[in-house]
Amino acid sequence: MKKLLVLFFLLNSFCIAQLSDDELVNPKDIIPDIVIDLRYSTADHKFLNLPSGDIALPKFYTCNDALMLNKLVRSLKVAQDSLRNIRSFNSKNYPSGIGIKIWDGYRPRAVQYLLFAVYPNPVYIADPASGSMHNRGGAVDLTLIDLATGEELTMPTLFDDFSTNSSHSYSNLPQEVINNRQLLKDVLTKVAGLNYYESEWWHYNLKDASSYPLMDFQMK
Repeated sequence: MKKLLVLFFLLNSFCIAQLSDDELVNPKDIIPDIVIDLRYSTADHKFLNLPSGDIALPKFYTCNDALMLNKLVRSLKVAQDSLRNIRSFNSKNYPSGIGIKIWDGYRPRAVQYLLFAVYPNPVYIADPASGSMHNRGGAVDLTLIDLATGEELTMPTLFDDFSTNSSHSYSNLPQEVINNRQLLKDVLTKVAGLNYYESEWWHYNLKDASSYPLMDFQMK
């Protein structure tokens, strides 16, 4: 049985390695314990703290299956492997380590047009005319969780809070929250080699994300 398991692992690793950087893959196929919670697949998600008030969004995705460029998923695997080894942080214990929860990955360009129509502010929603790194599969929106409980670590804001509170430079926060945000940033940039976006603590992307083609197909 052990030999069979080793053979399965080697074959699976070989198949993953054979995928090209620009192929879209499901991160669950490579990182089984990563958590997927696509917020645009729900009917109750909101853009928060807008000048005209919070806006409830319709359900843009038909499923909760994420896709991303293989190159990005491999980077996330490096991050998750590192986070999984953390057993204590911010005076809290994590018996199974810390993990990643994904809120958005590849985003069809048609959805980008819909989001931009709701809030046409390119600081937070990339202009679909030029396209988003999400439309190329090279960006991810995420947070950290306790792998033992699934509970999210406390971050400065909720996802899609379009205010200065979401910036990496916002400092009017408890030290624990600042430490959580910094952990996410350190692991994703220094360990996984991704870029961060100053205005959104949850957004990370491949350094060459803009070099990949725009895509516009729905996940089913």
